[in-house]
Parts: sequence; C-alpha cells; structure tokens
Amino acid sequence: MKDRIRLIMEKENLTPAKFADKLDINRAVISHILNGRNNPSLDVVTKILDEMDYINPEWLIKGVGNIYKEGINFDELPKDRDLFNQEHEIHDQRMNDAEQTKENNLKAQDITPQSPIYKDIEPEKKLVKKITQIIIYYDDNTFEKFSP
Repeated sequence: MKDRIRLIMEKENLTPAKFADKLDINRAVISHILNGRNNPSLDVVTKILDEMDYINPEWLIKGVGNIYKEGINFDELPKDRDLFNQEHEIHDQRMNDAEQTKENNLKAQDITPQSPIYKDIEPEKKLVKKITQIIIYYDDNTFEKFSP
C-alpha cells in the first residue's frame, strides 16, 4: 500500500510533508509509512479517501482497478498550486498592489492633518472587598461561623 500512497503523492505533486498537512496528520506518520516502518492505519486510509474522494478505495486498499473512480478525469482534478502555476497570479497581484499603492499615495496627499484631541482619562476605581463571614467545616459534620 505504501507504493500506492507514494503514487498518489506523485500524481498530486505533493511532498510527504504537504501530503501529511493536507490529511491533517503528523508528518512522521507519512514518513514511517513511506520508509516501510509502519503500515497505514485505518485512520490514515480513511483520511486519504475523505480528503481525496476521487481515489478508488478498492485500488488504494487492494491494488485492484484504476487509481481514480470511474468517470474521473485526472486532468480535470483541482491541483495544488506550485511555484510555476502561481507565476502569472503573482505577477497580476503585484500589478494590482502597485496600482493600489499609487492610489493610496494620492489619497494620502489630499488628507489634511487634524490637531490631536486630548482627554483626561480617569483610572478605574476598584471595589474594596470586605470579609463578612468565615465558615469552617469539620470532618464530624460540624461547623463554626466567624464574623469580623
């Protein structure tokens, strides 16, 4: 099963750390599975199938059939963005940020500063607590009351 998990990670373009984070499990669990130290637990298999509902459970568990459920096209699946997929988005975001900075600079010039307003601030008054009664309970079910 570790080879099938490794194949899922390759197809999804995920490192072991990102894969563990995506499944919300400890990174050491994935490391131990991939190194052959531990077999995947039911919890890990369940999290894979819940998070990646397009994976064929029979293929994951037994190795029978296709990796994806019937009718699923790999090319249509949403992929985690990597550095190369983000290149155009980052460029567009930088252009938008530059335009907003220009607008903010222009708006900042139009604003005239106001004189500060000073207010007297009074500290909070704390209530003084006074002891009104002390009760002592004994193990023989008796008690005594004391008043100041």
